[in-house]
Amino acid sequence: MPDDTHYQGRVAIITGAASGIGKALAGALARRGATVVLADIDEAGAKAAADALAAGPPGRVSGVALDVTDAEAVASLVERVAQDHGHLDFLFNNAGIAVAGPVSELTLAHWNRTIDVNLRGVVHGVVAAYPIMIRQGRGHIVNTASLAGLLPSPMLTAYGMTKHGVVSLSESLRMEAAEHGVRVSVVCPGVIDTPLLDKGNPPDLPPVTHAPNARALLTKMIGRAYPAASLAEDVLDGVARNRPIIVTPRHARIPWRIYRISPRLMIESGPRVMRRAVRSAGG
Repeated sequence: MPDDTHYQGRVAIITGAASGIGKALAGALARRGATVVLADIDEAGAKAAADALAAGPPGRVSGVALDVTDAEAVASLVERVAQDHGHLDFLFNNAGIAVAGPVSELTLAHWNRTIDVNLRGVVHGVVAAYPIMIRQGRGHIVNTASLAGLLPSPMLTAYGMTKHGVVSLSESLRMEAAEHGVRVSVVCPGVIDTPLLDKGNPPDLPPVTHAPNARALLTKMIGRAYPAASLAEDVLDGVARNRPIIVTPRHARIPWRIYRISPRLMIESGPRVMRRAVRSAGG
């Protein structure tokens, strides 16, 4: 059963909340009675998502513009929300982008954009929220990584690199933060059914001629796509239980366990599996 009391009356900020996992998390938090700020670079999308939630569940919601690559903007939003409500209980560093393709075709622009959004964006959130939570003596930072942050991710190397960084940041910070009463969790989803699967690389980056269809590739390598709404419930249950690493859905834990037991097995068999998956994905 969901632990509704854990979120009742709490204040949360979610980045990347206009769609996908962020939007699903916002809905689940609002249903559990939280006040939720949906932040996204797509201001219209964030406000539309907030308006849709405001018409439904009892939690208070709002949508705001936020570019997570802008450290000052992130700090300003976090400070304003904490001041307006007197506290900040949760920060979900969820904003992210996917960049796919062979490393031989990636330019510095691909690497820098992925790092700026997926890794620096999380760092900006941590730097803004962690001191506030230390002063409060409580709070929970939840960082969205990926199964690609726990496993090798060929054809998603830049993306996987940043997600490994988010996992390491979260695990190390969790150990430091415990003495201050602050909690840290990292979410490592498998294939989640969101618009990100079908978006392709950011259109303003140089085209990659051998980029596979992300949905087809990941489904072939990891398993079927999982609904974002189901993921959100799993995440909030895991956060309420203060789990350090939240891997979901259940079938996504199988490759993670195999890799933990025998990294060599996965790395050596990976090229063959990847070639089959890429062929079937049209890459």
